[in-house]
Amino acid sequence: MKKVWIVFVSAVLLVLATGAFAQQKDDPKCKDHPLFTRMPGHWIYSCDEKQFDAYEFVVGKGQKQRVEGHLWRVSYYPQNNVTEKTSDLQILRNHENAVQKLGGKIVWSEKGRDTFTLNKDGKELWIEVTAEFTSKYTVRVLQKAGMVQDVVANAEVFQNDIRTTGHAAVYGIHFDTGKSAIKPESAQAIAEIAKLLKADTGLKVYVVGHTDNQGTVEGNVKLSQDRAEAVLQALVRDSGIAPARLLAHGCGQFAPVASNDTEEGRAKNRRVELVKQ
Repeated sequence: MKKVWIVFVSAVLLVLATGAFAQQKDDPKCKDHPLFTRMPGHWIYSCDEKQFDAYEFVVGKGQKQRVEGHLWRVSYYPQNNVTEKTSDLQILRNHENAVQKLGGKIVWSEKGRDTFTLNKDGKELWIEVTAEFTSKYTVRVLQKAGMVQDVVANAEVFQNDIRTTGHAAVYGIHFDTGKSAIKPESAQAIAEIAKLLKADTGLKVYVVGHTDNQGTVEGNVKLSQDRAEAVLQALVRDSGIAPARLLAHGCGQFAPVASNDTEEGRAKNRRVELVKQ
């Protein structure tokens, strides 16, 4: 009787252990991306999210396109108690249909991998879904965007650059695309320019606006002029710099410091410079 009881208890424990093992739980720090629900019978094995990163999406045979912005990755595994595995094709087709219903399109499709693009709420999204024959799959979603410049040069750096080269590039002055209104997060960079001018009361500068090569030449010249003027007015209005010490000028896209073929290069070209008069 005792032997039978031991066997019975062992069997119960084995069933409980197997059931507990089969029902895998999501990684506690992870959740589904809001764009997609998960495939049935799957759990989140791992994930990560980066406010700004780059990923190379496959866009053709032997071709990749590097895209920068807010990047999510969610990796799914099938539950152990699922008897019929989901095929990689089924996983890819489900995501393909979901993207198309949202107005997106397929950029590239191959065995075990699809690349999509989607414009949603004014944002450009790039999506990659990779799937294995084991039913494991990973979804990557990148919301394309330029990096928000968190580190800005200070007045001392500006002074040194002007002394040695006659000009200083100022990053950290932000505008909406195609607009000339200065965004609030530009306050620190503007304050450093004012600090430079207050420390050297004899210094006069051209405030020069620069753009990337997106848009028309005429539009970029006007936009850069308007942005330079906006910075000049902020220095006069908010920091008390004498207008006679400043002149605004727009260079448009004619003085790049990096290639306009990449978002990183275009971000460097969109800048304000201080040029000694």
